[in-house]
Amino acid sequence: MRIISGKYKGRRLTPPAKLSARPTTDMAREALFNVLKHEVDFTDADVLDLFAGTGAISLEFISRGVKSATAIDIEYASKKFIDTVKKDWGVNNIRAVKADVFKVIKKINQSFDIIFADPPYNNPQYPELPDMIFESGWMKKGGLLILEHGDEHNFESNPRFNSHRNYGDVNFSFFRD
Repeated sequence: MRIISGKYKGRRLTPPAKLSARPTTDMAREALFNVLKHEVDFTDADVLDLFAGTGAISLEFISRGVKSATAIDIEYASKKFIDTVKKDWGVNNIRAVKADVFKVIKKINQSFDIIFADPPYNNPQYPELPDMIFESGWMKKGGLLILEHGDEHNFESNPRFNSHRNYGDVNFSFFRD
């Protein structure tokens, strides 16, 4: 796993084996960021990475110059890994938080320009997640939500659904308020 572009381009992420994450593939991340570079201004963006796992998405955003990234994951091993990378790379605008996304969804007092979410595909709350995020107050007006999901989920009927992209087994649905 490597950072695709930007300040940290080519840097490798080698998470510990005990990290129980399903990282977004390099190919899917590269395709996603090729779409995003035409849609958002990274330099003024605050990013929230939900179910962050290895933090690769947050770090990709940081590498491309976002103002800040907050990475939330329920696993302590994820927080610890992201904090280690932060220290080793000298990154000062990323924050790792160990928390259950579904429990803190109404407790964080900050809003974001871009929210990326990659929950476990078998999570029973998956279908409600876009609405939960928009109702939480986390999204700035005009912000973008990107939801990674498998083929078993379809969000086209959601009123905030904007578009969908598929890269092999990885799907991204985009939402705007």
